[in-house]
Amino acid sequence: MAEYDFPHDLRDAQLRLHQTRAAYATLCRELPWSVEPAPGWEGDKQLHSDRRPGLPDSPGYTEQQKEEEKRLRGLLLELSAAVSTHPYWQTLHGPELVSARMVLKQNAMRPAADKD
Repeated sequence: MAEYDFPHDLRDAQLRLHQTRAAYATLCRELPWSVEPAPGWEGDKQLHSDRRPGLPDSPGYTEQQKEEEKRLRGLLLELSAAVSTHPYWQTLHGPELVSARMVLKQNAMRPAADKD
């Protein structure tokens, strides 16, 4: 695997992007299924099974949940733009560019102890 000398700010932005994406995914798993309060529903019994699709009533998001989702989504957009438009990428071309982007992403996802 090729070694790249990524600028410190690019590595930091990619790491923050990875961490923010994980925090956003965790938040989304914990949120009610509807932003606004909504009644639940139950569908028809599925053919050849006892499964009935449906969802319970949704209390909707709290104001704190709305603010946190908005903050994390905004941070994801900001960090994504910072990483993808970083001037470093102008120094690479073709397959080397794609390879470097993949290396940067993979390095950000590895635990710090593995990077030494």
